[in-house]
Amino acid sequence: MIAPDLDTAVSRLRELLDEASLVLPFTGAGISTECGIPDFRSPGGLWTKNKPIDFDDFMASREARNESWRRRFAIDAHFSGAEPGRGHRALATLYRTGKAPALVTQNIDNLHQKSGIAAADVIELHGNTTYAGCLGCAARYEIEWVRARFAASEEAPDCEHCGGFIKTATISFGQAMPTQAMQRAEELSRACDLFLVVGSSLVVWPAAGLPLLAKRNGAALVIVNRDATEFDELADLVVRHDIGDTLAPFAAH
Repeated sequence: MIAPDLDTAVSRLRELLDEASLVLPFTGAGISTECGIPDFRSPGGLWTKNKPIDFDDFMASREARNESWRRRFAIDAHFSGAEPGRGHRALATLYRTGKAPALVTQNIDNLHQKSGIAAADVIELHGNTTYAGCLGCAARYEIEWVRARFAASEEAPDCEHCGGFIKTATISFGQAMPTQAMQRAEELSRACDLFLVVGSSLVVWPAAGLPLLAKRNGAALVIVNRDATEFDELADLVVRHDIGDTLAPFAAH
């Protein structure tokens, strides 16, 4: 069912949430655009301006590592000053009720944590850009530490502990998905009785397989996304209205 108007969308979503005992929210870039964070794929998105740097290139080329960090610092204003939007606050409210014990996200912006969801319950499939890590020994580095050293030498610093390459804690193209996060996301997808997609185009695999997994295991499927997705025909409810407008009624005031 494609909701014909916003009131119908909110009413039907409320019914599905009330009927569910375990909800699994699954979020993509669309939930954060009202927070000032551009998405990647849409016209004007980050990937339309710069082709993503493949993980193998990052590992093989110092210039690729330098360019990766130059891009990260260039978009820092989008991430460092962003605050959770209406969609984030609504999902945080759902989390606090206990009906959504965790949340799965493709986003790297840390806004779900900022909204009040415990970091341990935010399952980040594509990592987090608000800090960095050594690819050798997994030591954590803060972005400002990297920025200071990059500014001094105009080169990406290496790990102080093992000499490994330091990279934002995100998952790049060609990089292995985080095993534990994927396993937990799959377990929750099998267990939930409502899988709630918010702001994802559902084109990036293997993450896009999660709603199918949930549906095959008997869950209702709701897709709240501005544009059509390949899975709309399988959904019990499709909402193509503004995410903030759709979810705002479910946020605690």
